[in-house]
Amino acid sequence: MKDTLRPGIAHTMRYEVPAERTVPHLLPEASDFGSMPEVLATGYMVGIIEWACMEALRDHLDDSELSLGVHVDLSHDAPTLPGSTVIIDVTVTEVDGRAVTFDVAARDEHAVISTGTHRRGVVDRDRFAARLARQAEGAQR
Repeated sequence: MKDTLRPGIAHTMRYEVPAERTVPHLLPEASDFGSMPEVLATGYMVGIIEWACMEALRDHLDDSELSLGVHVDLSHDAPTLPGSTVIIDVTVTEVDGRAVTFDVAARDEHAVISTGTHRRGVVDRDRFAARLARQAEGAQR
C-alpha cells in the first residue's frame, strides 16, 4: 500500500441500474427470486458499493496488490427502479494494517437507499493466486 492511503479519502460513483440487476435476475436457478418485483437487488447493491470502494483504493495500492471485501454492514432502505441512477459516496474512515474501513451512503433520485460500512483487506495478488491454486489442487484430490 502506498502511504497516500489514509482516512478521509472520498470517492463518488454513479451507476445506472439496468433491468438485469433487479431481483428476478439475481439467481435464475432460485425460482423465488423470479417472482419478486423488478427493483435493484440487495446482492447487486452490495457489489456496486464494493466497486465504489475498489475505485477509491485504486490509486493507493501498489501494482502487486488487490483488495478483497471482508465485511459488509449495509442497510437496504428503499427500492430503486431500473433506469434510476444510484450515487454512491464512500469515505475511508480507518486504515488498520491491511484492513481499510469505509463509511458508505447510496441514494437514487428519490431516497437514500443504503447506509453503513464496508471493510476491505489489501493482499498481495500473487500470494492470493497461489493460495487459490493450492485450494483448487486440494479439491481435485
